[in-house]
Amino acid sequence: MKKEVEFNYQDERFADLQMLRYKLKGLERLSLQQKKLIYYLSKATLFGRDITFDQFGKYNLRIRKMLEAVYTDLTIPHNTAEFRALEVYLKRLWFSSGIHHHYGSEKFKPGFSEAWLRDTLNKVEAQKLPLKEGETVDEMCNELFPVIFDETVLPKRVNQADGEDLIQTSACNFYDGVTQAEAETFYLQMKQADAHPDTPVSYGLNTTLVKEDDKVKELVWSSEGKYANAIRHIVFWLEKALEVAENDQQNKVISLLIRYYKSGDLNVFNEYCIEWLKEHDSAIDFINGFIEVYGDPIGLKGSWEGLVEYIDEEASRRTQTISKNAQWFEDHSPVDPRFKKPVVKGVSANVICAAMLGGDEYPATAIGINLPNADWIRAQYGSKSITISNITDAYNKAAHGNGFKEEFVIDAETLALIEKYGDVCDDLHTDLHECLGHGSGQLLPGVDPDALKAYSSTIEEARADLFGLYYIADAKLIELGLVPDAEAYKSQYYTYMMNGLMTQLIRIAPDNQIEEAHMRNRALIARWCYEHGDAIKIQKREGKTYVEITDYEGLRQLIAQLLAEIQRIKSEGDYDAARLLVERYAVKVDHELHAEVLERYQRLNLAPYKGFINPQLLPVYDANGEICDLQINYGESYAHQMLRYSAEYGTLI
Repeated sequence: MKKEVEFNYQDERFADLQMLRYKLKGLERLSLQQKKLIYYLSKATLFGRDITFDQFGKYNLRIRKMLEAVYTDLTIPHNTAEFRALEVYLKRLWFSSGIHHHYGSEKFKPGFSEAWLRDTLNKVEAQKLPLKEGETVDEMCNELFPVIFDETVLPKRVNQADGEDLIQTSACNFYDGVTQAEAETFYLQMKQADAHPDTPVSYGLNTTLVKEDDKVKELVWSSEGKYANAIRHIVFWLEKALEVAENDQQNKVISLLIRYYKSGDLNVFNEYCIEWLKEHDSAIDFINGFIEVYGDPIGLKGSWEGLVEYIDEEASRRTQTISKNAQWFEDHSPVDPRFKKPVVKGVSANVICAAMLGGDEYPATAIGINLPNADWIRAQYGSKSITISNITDAYNKAAHGNGFKEEFVIDAETLALIEKYGDVCDDLHTDLHECLGHGSGQLLPGVDPDALKAYSSTIEEARADLFGLYYIADAKLIELGLVPDAEAYKSQYYTYMMNGLMTQLIRIAPDNQIEEAHMRNRALIARWCYEHGDAIKIQKREGKTYVEITDYEGLRQLIAQLLAEIQRIKSEGDYDAARLLVERYAVKVDHELHAEVLERYQRLNLAPYKGFINPQLLPVYDANGEICDLQINYGESYAHQMLRYSAEYGTLI
């Protein structure tokens, strides 16, 4: 009997990153038609890669190609310290879709010198380099080297510092030549001129805003506009997917997405989102487009991302139970009745397996997603939520026995609680966050969905997290069979507060502030709860800092109070209150505590960030040249995959 080889979730590690693999469990049970659909949608997902690189910085694609030319040149010695430093820098660049950290937004510091790189580039064949017409190697270096080596040039991809011009101080490539005030005025005027203000488009979602001849205008991302070559490849594979769509509604959804890509018309995008919400009968679904706005300092422009998924039917029973009871959760929420939805519409939730990740979902990816983002569509038509089971499974297996919890959890009793309930409650909180949290509440009539501006993402993530935290402790979850007993929620409360107050600091470089929206949200919640009651205490034991929760029910009441206030801020569009909360609780770092946490974490020899190597989907052909099956290759190395993607899906340079 042949022994099955155990799947290896962990792969190579470099810098602050650990690469993982995810398994396509149950893919073999899908029909041939479904496998073809996954394959075609996966190709459409991978062809968006260059768009994300360009969105994250105008020089990223040229720098990537330049460094890849050095990395693959066999005439250059690969055993030197300078080359090894370039290899790490390039792997980080691949991971972050650019030269800035994917989480902290700060620019990478190269471990190799300008002189070495310039000398090396002059030894590389010119046709392998991203030279402009008539440009010399030295001229290319003169343009790109300050971007790589000068710490004052484009230092942050997304700047969120209060009081600064967030657009002009951010390196992301969504704006060119415009100020924050000009951008905000431009889109405000568009909103004021909208003939249908109750059903608006997502202004600015799929454009670059530029100033030409002293006039501000948009460059639309479409198959006939900016990013045309990449988008045409995406459309080609979406058209192939049309041929094997599982039902008429899925066919309609894909057709609308193609129309949107060809036209760039955001009204078509709204129509696509609405029809996408109606499609529930297929086991296969996908996300493909300009979606999340975290990469824009003022929260308007959508970073390109792709995800192909298929339902994990067994695990989906949990999320479907939650979605069936969505009205009960809305009705019993501790927020002002004015901000509750009288009728919750169209909430659907599934646990899924990722089949392919792309763009802003690769190599780092979310573990849960709730879409669409437009508030009026969510209010009238509902939302779809997913929790990605094979991604969370990979995270859990990689974390098992690594010593992290033993180092930072206060005592053996609390540790035993987390070991017993942690995985169940982590998944459940993600479900509650995505399915109910983001889908809950409503804006008051006339409130601009973008009223919170740069604070919008942090407030929205805090709202969803608080909703999940409040309800994970509710007896209703025991009644529904979602938690085993009344003690389970305590594991989530402890790990969440420990993370928000302490352990997420491992992801921040010394002397930096908290920048990323999800990290700000967690800090806001934990610090606010710590400051507003006695439920949480900070203890020192043998020179180490620990979080202690002395009153779990009292903590739940604090969570209810903060949820009510955060929902009010969202529903009323109270920018000043949002700014006050975020700046007071979510941004600043205690440098002494930070240094301690970093030192303790360093002793564990762990990587604070994880990302994924995609499985390689290889079509199997029959004698007539038709696809008859899919073969999965899990063995591709990280560098090989990245170089292959650059060669096969490099459409913009």
